[in-house]
Amino acid sequence: MNHEQPIIVGLDIGTTKIAVIAGRKNEFGKLEILGFGKANSNGVKHGQVLNIDETIKAIRTALDNCFASNPNLEIKDVYVGIAGHHIKSLQTRGDIVRQVSEEEITQREIDQLISDQYKTYIPAGDQIIDVIPQEFTVDNFQNIPNPIGYGGVKVGANFHIITGDKNAIRNINRSVEKSGLHTKDLVLQPLASSSAVMAQEDLEAGVAIVDIGGGTTDLAVFYEGILKHTAVIPFAGENITNDIKTGLGVLKTQAEQMKVQFGSALANEAKANAYITIPGLRGMPAKEISVKNLANIVQARMSEILDFVTYHLKQVGLDNKALNGGVVLTGGGSQLRHLIQLTEYVTGLPARIGFPNEHLAAGHIEELAKPTYSTCIGLILKGYDDYEHNRKEFEKEFKKVEVPDGLKRAEEEPVVVDDDVITPEKVRQRKGITNFWGKFKDGIIDLFKEEEDKHL
Repeated sequence: MNHEQPIIVGLDIGTTKIAVIAGRKNEFGKLEILGFGKANSNGVKHGQVLNIDETIKAIRTALDNCFASNPNLEIKDVYVGIAGHHIKSLQTRGDIVRQVSEEEITQREIDQLISDQYKTYIPAGDQIIDVIPQEFTVDNFQNIPNPIGYGGVKVGANFHIITGDKNAIRNINRSVEKSGLHTKDLVLQPLASSSAVMAQEDLEAGVAIVDIGGGTTDLAVFYEGILKHTAVIPFAGENITNDIKTGLGVLKTQAEQMKVQFGSALANEAKANAYITIPGLRGMPAKEISVKNLANIVQARMSEILDFVTYHLKQVGLDNKALNGGVVLTGGGSQLRHLIQLTEYVTGLPARIGFPNEHLAAGHIEELAKPTYSTCIGLILKGYDDYEHNRKEFEKEFKKVEVPDGLKRAEEEPVVVDDDVITPEKVRQRKGITNFWGKFKDGIIDLFKEEEDKHL
């Protein structure tokens, strides 16, 4: 067990749920989850905190659930995700002429270069959330990923600056503080999700990460290892639910349930003669809803979201085959059936689902590897990035906290039958054999049927 590392906590304040996850890196550099809690979110719309009191209640509930999963935890500082359609990004360029050009470039000079960018002019009412260097130049040398150790007179970089609305940021900070916590840093949600589901080779290949949440769809585009573009699209899972509710005349809870259980992003794949029966309200007759109609509604909204993604990729000239890594879908909305096919059709790029288990230690419960928690796990990784690069102050003494049993995957118990121990592996093998015989038997029956048909 590695107690030499801090415990870092991610807080994902989403439109449909609020999640708190506490994690620590083990000796292999993988995240062990030490605490996990979630709650339904009511005060957030399209990724923005609108009702502070409701949001505080939900954060406290999620925190209580996190402490219930591990009573030994102490949580003060949290890394918080930010999204919402007020988020904007711009490109800038910065240079510094060095005092002592004979010496090697140091981290301090790079920090200076980055902090200068916080003085960039942005519209009143906005605030800079993050400054991300893209590629550096040293004198006449271009495209340097990391200039530390180089020598030269002038060092510069292109920067990706992310800004947000001051009031929206204040509402997040207020909700966090009134819940008894302190915001260690605000992180743009698509960047958090990206760090959770990506490895370095994905970023080198070029990839678009599309995080489909409840209130917003967040986009981050990487090319040759460099963050090229970020965007927050104000349509996501909630809009699909509302479309179903209005289009089919059902309650919102019924619409959500239908979307999750029967929804498909491709109407062609939906069975034409399948129907869902919904009980009528207060003595009204029950409703029959066509699965095909449901899929048409889901596909229409999903295609619109993916059109926005294509539009953003076109803006940065990466809509063709330049992204070898294709599109990586994550977030709760990525679990829609046939979404990969629709994404490939709309964007013309290969697509896959991104799970946050890339950086998780083995042996955690299945729940944590769901795309729903990509942002939250990414927030912890962002915290570790700060810790490893000495960007923020962390406590010197780290408390000993073990992974609670409730968050460990239960070992499958062997089944004992007549002293012959049947392990889960044997059960699987036997199932395989019975399935084979089942298919074989059905095949023979079908043969007889065909014979009978011939005789008739």
